[in-house]
Amino acid sequence: MAKRRRETVHIGVLYSLTGPYGLVGREMLNGLTLAIDHVNSSAEFDFRLAPLVFDPGGELENYQEHCEILIRDKAVRHIVGCYTSASRKQVLPLIERYDRMLWHSARYEGFENSDNVIYVGAAPNQHIVPLARHMIETMGNHVYCVGANYLWTWETTRVLQEIVSAAGGGIIAKRLVPLWDTEISHIVQEIIERRPPIIFNTLVGEASYRFYRELHRACQRDRREPRPLILSCSLCEPELRLIGRRASVGHITSSVYFASIDSPENRAFVRRYREMFGSGNLPSVDAEASYLCGMLLARAIRRAGTSEVARVREATYHEELPAPQGMVRVDPDNNHSYLTPRLARSRPGFSFEILHAAAAPVKPDPYLTWLDLDDMTGAVAHRDGAPAPAASLRIVK
Repeated sequence: MAKRRRETVHIGVLYSLTGPYGLVGREMLNGLTLAIDHVNSSAEFDFRLAPLVFDPGGELENYQEHCEILIRDKAVRHIVGCYTSASRKQVLPLIERYDRMLWHSARYEGFENSDNVIYVGAAPNQHIVPLARHMIETMGNHVYCVGANYLWTWETTRVLQEIVSAAGGGIIAKRLVPLWDTEISHIVQEIIERRPPIIFNTLVGEASYRFYRELHRACQRDRREPRPLILSCSLCEPELRLIGRRASVGHITSSVYFASIDSPENRAFVRRYREMFGSGNLPSVDAEASYLCGMLLARAIRRAGTSEVARVREATYHEELPAPQGMVRVDPDNNHSYLTPRLARSRPGFSFEILHAAAAPVKPDPYLTWLDLDDMTGAVAHRDGAPAPAASLRIVK
């Protein structure tokens, strides 16, 4: 008897595989490809996913153009994609106008909630807040900020400034460059002259990699030891290789996923990733998040029995995925995901040593409704030897 032909569900993919942050886009496509391969080779699903991949090349107008093609010409209902917040904002009006669904894998600055977006990347209480608190408790409360001049930097720096100000600290300086500008030597020179103890980096792509390299070289020339601490919410394993063997070591990153997580689910994920994309490669948080987008989408389609947007959205709320990072589910209150915050330090070998992990997945708080700024003064007291304050963020079941 002939096998019943599996239905094909076309999904749009909008990741910049070339351009200033092409490395991250390729990582995201890798993760999604891994999920699609799993779905299409598994008897658990009575359909197959067929990706329609578009590469905007980092150009904002291309995101809108490609999104229109996917919706109007290709009639897709679901689009996985967008790394920068600028690109997400570019396509969101189209997604909402035509009642499609965007599966957004990137961690982002928050302060957004759309019925037509499933936010699989970290919300601000899952990455910037844990990083700020760790900084205040263990390092200090004065920080020099460098970043790209766009939404992600504006909002994350604003949140950081409110937190450190509440803790009696402040922002030493804010230095921004145009989004695709890689000329950062003047910022490195100012850092050498002003000697800030802590730097918060929100540069994107090649500008960020160059910043790490040039600051490392400048500190060596200046014989400055120790090198200032660089904190980030975006630095990931593949980027460490681009920064270089020595310049990439010793930086603190806040993320919900690192390839060094020691769990059966993650060991299997890393093994499958290396089998498909090369034994020398490690998956990043971007690859894991896009993998989750693909798996959550497929499971929701299976549960709903259709790819129709409203029914898939409702089905998504009933899915709980044993992910490489830990258990993940989507919060019906705001379409963001329960994720497990972690802090790690980059180490030799282009990998991360995990310093801290939350005890359980944390409820997403995109508007920081539950952030208690008054508690940050207690964090300073804790750093100075006083009893630790109660946690400022509640996990709501």
